[in-house]
Amino acid sequence: MNRYKLFKQLHQQPEPLIIGNVWNVSSARLFERNAFKAIATSSWALAASLGYADGEEMPFAELLYMVERISKSVMLPLSVDIEAGFSRDADVVADHLTQLYKLGVVGVNLEDSVVAAERQLQPVQAFAEKLAHIRRRLNERNVQLFINARTDAFLMQVANPLQETLERVAAYQAAGADGIFVPCVTQEQDITTLVKATPLPIHVMSVPGLPAFKELTRLGVKRISMGSAFYKLVEKQAEHALIHLQQEQSVNSLFQ
Repeated sequence: MNRYKLFKQLHQQPEPLIIGNVWNVSSARLFERNAFKAIATSSWALAASLGYADGEEMPFAELLYMVERISKSVMLPLSVDIEAGFSRDADVVADHLTQLYKLGVVGVNLEDSVVAAERQLQPVQAFAEKLAHIRRRLNERNVQLFINARTDAFLMQVANPLQETLERVAAYQAAGADGIFVPCVTQEQDITTLVKATPLPIHVMSVPGLPAFKELTRLGVKRISMGSAFYKLVEKQAEHALIHLQQEQSVNSLFQ
C-alpha cells in the first residue's frame, strides 16, 4: 500500500488518527521513533522556526525546501499545512499542490480564511468554487492528494459558529474535500452535530478544553492534530532549562 492510500485509510479507523505536527526533520523523526502513524507540518511552527509570522509570510520556495527535507528523511505519510494556498489564484494553488505531490506529500490542509491586515473568512461559495477548481486541476494531472478543508468559524469566534460551519461543511463536501478540519471546536454537542452532518472525516485541533481522546473517539472524530502546541511546549521547556542554567550557574539542567 502506498503512503497516500495508507493516509486515507488512517482516517477511517475506529480510533482517530493522532497526527504529529512537525516543523523540521528532527521533529519529524521524533514522531517516527515514537510510533506515530502520520505527520503534518504546522504552518505556525514551521514559519516561526524560520523567523516568519504565520499567515503566508514565508516564501513558498522556503516551504518547499523544508517539506522536501522532511519528506526525504522519514517514511511516514506527510501532510502539509498550506494555509490558503500561498495564492488567491486557484490555478496557482493547484500548481503549488502539484509541486508538493512531486515531493512525496500525500495530503494538505487548505483553509477558508486569509490573512491580510487581519484574518478574514472567505465567502463560503467563493472558497467552495476555488476548492472545486483545484480538485479538477489535480484530477486532470492524476495528482492524488487528501484535501483537508479547514473552516475557521470557531477559530475566529464568529456569530453562530456551528451554523456557519455546517453550511461550509456541506459546500466543501460537494466541492471535493476529503476531510473537514474545524480548529477550536471543543464542545461535545457541537462536535457530535458536525460528525453527523457529513460522511467526511472530522478533524479537530489540540486546544485547552478539548475532550480526551477516548471521548473524541466516542463522538466520531477521525483525526486529532497538535497544531503549534507541541512546538510551543518544546520552546517553553528549552527556555526553562536555560533559566535554570543561569540561576544555578551550572550546565546540569541541560542533562536532566
